[in-house]
Amino acid sequence: MTAGGRPAIVVAATPTSNGDLHVGHMAGPYLAGDVYSRYLAATGRPVIYTTCTDDSQSYVITTAHRKGVPPERLCATSTEAIERTLTAMGISMAGLPPIDDRYRETVREFFTALHQAGRLRLRTVRLPYANGAFLYDGLLTGTCPVCLGGSSGGVCEGCGHPNNFDELLDPRSTLDPDAPVTFREQTILVLPMEEYRDRLTGYFAAREGRWRPHGMQLIRELLDRPLPDIPVTFPGTWGVAAPFPETPGQILYPWVEAMPAVMYSTWWSAAQRGERAETADEHWRAEHGAELVYFHGFDNVYHWGLLDLVLLMAHGDRYVLPEVNVCNEFYELEGQKFSTSRDHLIWTADLLAEVPRDLVRFHLALTAPEYQRTDFSVAALREVTTRRLVEPWNALADALWLVSAGAGDAPLPTSETGRRRAELLIERVRLGYELPSLTRVADTIAGRLDGLAEEAAAATDGDPAALGDLFLQVRALLACAAPILIDVAAEAADAGVDLGLTAAQPAEIDAFTLPRLRTADVGETTGVRAGA
Repeated sequence: MTAGGRPAIVVAATPTSNGDLHVGHMAGPYLAGDVYSRYLAATGRPVIYTTCTDDSQSYVITTAHRKGVPPERLCATSTEAIERTLTAMGISMAGLPPIDDRYRETVREFFTALHQAGRLRLRTVRLPYANGAFLYDGLLTGTCPVCLGGSSGGVCEGCGHPNNFDELLDPRSTLDPDAPVTFREQTILVLPMEEYRDRLTGYFAAREGRWRPHGMQLIRELLDRPLPDIPVTFPGTWGVAAPFPETPGQILYPWVEAMPAVMYSTWWSAAQRGERAETADEHWRAEHGAELVYFHGFDNVYHWGLLDLVLLMAHGDRYVLPEVNVCNEFYELEGQKFSTSRDHLIWTADLLAEVPRDLVRFHLALTAPEYQRTDFSVAALREVTTRRLVEPWNALADALWLVSAGAGDAPLPTSETGRRRAELLIERVRLGYELPSLTRVADTIAGRLDGLAEEAAAATDGDPAALGDLFLQVRALLACAAPILIDVAAEAADAGVDLGLTAAQPAEIDAFTLPRLRTADVGETTGVRAGA
């Protein structure tokens, strides 16, 4: 992920439109993708950061059933809530594109091309069936055939392995657990993943060092087994109608929509800033050489890491392939998984209504579940952000204000030593952004605050170069923090502070003031809480 003018497409896992985003969601792909996108933009790279709602998922059906509302209404209200939350968090997307006729046309064209190229195969499979409907994904619950844990259909959230068709043990209907489940044969279209084994092996061998260990371990486990057929069509009623004569009345399997869906959302996002393209897949075409990066959770490694990769490979060399999948673990709430059904959660929107979003972004970055499960609590947010961020940051801001008041209007010279110290900080933070690792970046920023606050407090009206070096290092710190602390960064940028990460350190710098951070007073007189 080197700097330069190469375009980048950053994709966050498509949220299911069956509810809003809680803090666990936000601490995963959405904040990480946003920070990485902002970092790339600060280095001068053209970036599109995008996602779209996953309206075809069966979890829309199950949630709508539980709430007693039509699925269409649930999709609409959930999409509005998700978009409000992304905006409130400062996520740098153009918005959520409409799931309209152009969307459905894009999805169908993607699979029609595979059908015409002979990539799809007819298979007769056994499918679970209850109450007049075939069961799949969220419509089905049972026991994972790999880890023997509880699992929905399609993929196990715990171990990450897929369980297609009749593989789930002890299957039960989610909508009616008491209904007897039988199996019926159906002929569907599939994409045989095994036919792409050689290309997959070479792909992962070239990128193994760039994946986080847990996700790559799952990929190795999957490649050590016969690779499954990817369902492309399915006998269902909720989703995009399959356009193939061999499978009348079937839908496109919801999980295969992701690739054409995010191609469409990339096209739509580019159009919002005035970029026009004749086809929705234009930005993903291989000849443009975009850097493609996915952000998602461990439970989506099979889908985003393998299934979707094969869908791209099946188009030959038409599309760019992802350079890395950034996979996070689960973010827990006071020692337990976030759970909507148990009301054990904190909605992101509720937290942002009580806590300045720079503090929320910093705390989620510092405690992000990058390599193992981590834990969120309101008490920890209050204590950690106060001690590690707000107090030293504001001490630095106050000391710098006093220094700037006596610095005069003329630019201050900087020394070679000061420029080198600023470059070292930027280089250290750059390594964290390019891994990417929010935890490393947030920790580095917090670790440098105390030292700069002490230097600013000890500064006098003496050597102008010493003052220039101080402002230069603070500017470097602010530029490094800008992708996370977006509000203080915007305030500083509006005041004329250069927050770019592309140019060499200047020989002189104007004095400036550092915006202060607002404090958080949450969990005492507010409604933010954990659990029921």
